[in-house]
Amino acid sequence: MSAPQVEEQAGTKRASISRTSRVRPTWPLYLLFLGVAGLVGATISFGLLTDSLIALGIPDPGPVTTWGLPFFRAVGWMLAALSVGSFMFSAFYISPKVPDNDNSRLVEAPLTVDGDIAARTGAFSALSFALVALLMIPLVLSDVSGTPFRDTLAPDMWAVAIGQVATAQAWAVVAAFAAVVGIAGLIFRKWIAQPLLLVGAVLTVVPLGMEGHAAAGGAHDYGTNSYLWHLLGMVFWVGGLMALIAHGRRLGPDMELGLRRYSRIALFAILVMIISGLVNAAVRVEWSDWFTTTYGYILVTKTVGLLVLGFLGWIHRSITIPQINTRPRLFLRFAVGEAVVMAAVTGVAITMGRTPPPPPRDPNLSQMAIQMGYDLVEKPTLTNVFTMWRFDVMFGTIAILMTAGYLYGVWRVHRRGGTWPWLRTAMWLTGTVSLFVTTSSGLGMNMPATYSMHMIVHMILSMVVPLFLVLGGPLSLIMAAYEPGAPGQPSAHDWVVAITKAPLLKIISHPAVNTAQFLFFFYVLYIFIPFYELMISEHAGHLSMNWVFLLSGYLYFWELVGPDPLPVQRPTAIRLAWLVGSMPFHLFAGIYLMQLTTVMGEDFYTSLGLPWELNLLEDQKVGGGIGWASGSFPLGLVFILLFLGWRRDDRATEVEYDKKVEAGESDEYEVYNEMLARMAEGGSTRPDYYGDEFPRKP
Repeated sequence: MSAPQVEEQAGTKRASISRTSRVRPTWPLYLLFLGVAGLVGATISFGLLTDSLIALGIPDPGPVTTWGLPFFRAVGWMLAALSVGSFMFSAFYISPKVPDNDNSRLVEAPLTVDGDIAARTGAFSALSFALVALLMIPLVLSDVSGTPFRDTLAPDMWAVAIGQVATAQAWAVVAAFAAVVGIAGLIFRKWIAQPLLLVGAVLTVVPLGMEGHAAAGGAHDYGTNSYLWHLLGMVFWVGGLMALIAHGRRLGPDMELGLRRYSRIALFAILVMIISGLVNAAVRVEWSDWFTTTYGYILVTKTVGLLVLGFLGWIHRSITIPQINTRPRLFLRFAVGEAVVMAAVTGVAITMGRTPPPPPRDPNLSQMAIQMGYDLVEKPTLTNVFTMWRFDVMFGTIAILMTAGYLYGVWRVHRRGGTWPWLRTAMWLTGTVSLFVTTSSGLGMNMPATYSMHMIVHMILSMVVPLFLVLGGPLSLIMAAYEPGAPGQPSAHDWVVAITKAPLLKIISHPAVNTAQFLFFFYVLYIFIPFYELMISEHAGHLSMNWVFLLSGYLYFWELVGPDPLPVQRPTAIRLAWLVGSMPFHLFAGIYLMQLTTVMGEDFYTSLGLPWELNLLEDQKVGGGIGWASGSFPLGLVFILLFLGWRRDDRATEVEYDKKVEAGESDEYEVYNEMLARMAEGGSTRPDYYGDEFPRKP
């Protein structure tokens, strides 16, 4: 078929679509989705009100709280999902206006009209979520205290709520995060900001995963981590579909591409939701309670709803993807119905937070199990820490996914006919295996119980795991595994290239900033502003610390020895100098902790009631020694790598210089010969010519 015929056919197709479709606003559908979720949640919760109040032993707070709390909680979840889905579209599903259609200039690209609409939707959704979160603070206080809602609006009652009620504290943090994301989303209009806004939108739901039934009782580490996975799956699944519907109703370009990309995310998200939901239920509800208690009935209803929705969604997209360009309204009709059912399932899910769960499996939990989620029965030693195993639902799962993703990337490289260094693969696998073993073995189990084990895990997560992951070069692998996109339509290859040129990364990767951020978290946590006792007293604190250790260490070693590109690749000698200059600060922190006479986290460690004798001060000194000694080994390895790299750079420079000399292309060599000739004649050793900019005065 000739080019004119192709263009004529495309024009006919566009005309056909324009005759059968027109741009339609999506805000009425947003209100429908929010309303369905809220009404389903409020109705079911009201029906279960009596049992909930009896279980909690509090008076009826009144109809405003009874209806308002579950209604706005469901609305908040849907708004968070819409924010995530919208930023996901503006970042990765809608191509921006790439200058001159040159994908290498993606970092400069502003958003298209469709991308701008999606980004603004994400920003306004985040701001609306922040307002709902603020409203939830007095509602939560009213609910837990039995006080009428109007009485909790006083400023002093807000202070009580934020200061004493954990759920209200979580909503306050959500309000702050969502407000920052919403304001930033309205300010930054270039593509390069959208992936960061997507991350920010995801972080707004994290505090909600740290409270509720999942964060209490035995095995709450499993409950909290699985609940977090569940929430993340929900916002990507539900939010992505709402954003896709909006894109289709405004007749946005690349609809088929967006639908295909969303379908992959949706499949993964539904699997995450189902598996995490079952794990969460298994640690808190006996199988016999699934069909004999109200909580079990809700759990079964939600699980069945997820399975049915996942299956119908897969069938729906399998049928409509091939027809999306010719029959877009067919997809939209099915998608709207699917989103309504999603909203209803979301409403069902939030009622679990107001439904008394069945009695715990073990009503006589030890203080250790209440604090940590499990019991330790023997003192950790060098050998038995590798015979204790408790799978870490968060970092163990991430280690598995990172391994699978990297090997998939290597497979794609070979499928394209390329090669990938086996040493980089070995480095990456060493990093993921180290992450898995550290968090899921006795090392991770004992980390919350003693300071010395905490410091061992800290050093591994901040200095060992990130170093090996960095040496694996994951960004270079993505660029090798995926081809550059068509002009003006960036692919995964182009996204990674743009991220490695991001202005923010240029700031963070500056040696001064990078070194400061790596030392900052260590000194703030243990020395200058000791947050240590606050962080170790909650599972959320342990989770946050582990994430900070990993991310901070990755950024630090990426700038020092990473093979992946950075906005500014500094000479090896400069990086080596920064490492040498920072090493005393690493060592000083360990020495300080070894000499400290006050026990950090004494109240928490004493409350655990460990079954073996432990001198807390001596254990802390051991931890300081571990921090001092173990930090030296990875830094020493980095020093060797940098020193060898410096020598390679010097040799390369020498070889290049020798080649120029042999070819007679070296100006310096000619000047040197002239100087020797003048010396032989007894003249001045100073040359008559210093370069174009600085000629010698006569």
